[in-house]
Amino acid sequence: GVSFPVSDTETNAHTKANETPHGTQSTQTQTSVDDHTHPETKMNAIVFSLLFAGAAAFQSPFNSPRPSTAVKAVEELPGVTSFPGFFDPAEISKGKSEARIKYFREAELKHGRVAMLAALGFLVGEQFHPLFGGDIDVPSYIAFQATPLQAFWPLVIAAVGWIEYSNIEKFNVPGEGFWTLKSDYENGDLGFDPLSLKPTDAAGLKEMQTKELNNGRLAMLGIA
Repeated sequence: GVSFPVSDTETNAHTKANETPHGTQSTQTQTSVDDHTHPETKMNAIVFSLLFAGAAAFQSPFNSPRPSTAVKAVEELPGVTSFPGFFDPAEISKGKSEARIKYFREAELKHGRVAMLAALGFLVGEQFHPLFGGDIDVPSYIAFQATPLQAFWPLVIAAVGWIEYSNIEKFNVPGEGFWTLKSDYENGDLGFDPLSLKPTDAAGLKEMQTKELNNGRLAMLGIA
């Protein structure tokens, strides 16, 4: 055959022509790797951000200290005595609104008053029981079962339910908070004071309210 001389320029051009596809393929491969790496990196960043945000969202809002005014308001309520002082080991009042605190105080007052009546009736009822013809002469803990009311207990529950229903007007509407009382309602004020025992001055009223609360607390422990 016949051979033709090839110049250096043609040789370099041929070499570049052969190398160009490989260089392009290498660049495309690197770009493909980057395209697959970047979304994973971004996804990891998003996941970690959501985790940290979720942890912050579940942080208790009660970890922050209460305003001193809120603490002072609770500690100055009736029922706080020199001993044991402000007693709230379970921190039930911590972080609660005034309306919510009023609900707890109302529940304490109501249970204390019922317990005082029950404690008195438990002791006196066994010795003095003129109701139902005086025929109910049994220990106090089974006295109810011995009365005719045992057969009409649905009516008893209905009567209690009616009394509770009449207290609904004291509560805030759900939009203003569940299980909270209105700010203008005074705890324990049923408008019932036939003997005019309620003191007219603030100091005397607070002292009487404290006595009622302490006696109610003792009665709840006693009748339990």
